[in-house]
Amino acid sequence: MKTLLLSLLAVASLSACATNRISDTDRLALYEAHAGEPVKQIRNHNAMGWDRIDDQHVVLSMRPTESWLLRVSGPCLDWGSGSPVLRLSSSGAYVMAKFDRILTDGSPVSCRIEEIRPVDVKAMRAAQDAATAQASAGT
Repeated sequence: MKTLLLSLLAVASLSACATNRISDTDRLALYEAHAGEPVKQIRNHNAMGWDRIDDQHVVLSMRPTESWLLRVSGPCLDWGSGSPVLRLSSSGAYVMAKFDRILTDGSPVSCRIEEIRPVDVKAMRAAQDAATAQASAGT
C-alpha cells in the first residue's frame, strides 16, 4: 500500500509540474488513500471551507484538523468556472449520508450525500509535503 501511495504521489507530482495543477483523478485518489471507512453521520457545525474534487466529490473542512470526504449524487457540483456558496440541507444536529443534501446558491439543483468518510488531515498534509519536496528535488 505504501509503495502504491508513493507511486501515486510521484505521478501526481509529475503531472503537477507539467500543468501546475494536479488532476481531479489524482486528487481524488490522494484523498481516498487518506480517508477512513464511511460513517453514517457527522456533527453539523459551520464548515471552515470546502473543496470540490470532481463532479461527485467534495471535501468539507470543519476545523484545521477535521475534514470529511463526501460523495454525492447528481449534478450539483458541476458549476463550470463559478464559485458558488455550498450549503447542507440538514437542519438538525447531524448531517447524514443517504438523507441530507448539498445545495448551491442560485441553483435549484441539489444532490444527496451518498457517503461520508473522515480524512486523516495530518497524513494528507504529510503526503502533500512529500510530493512537493519530491517535485522540487526533481526540477
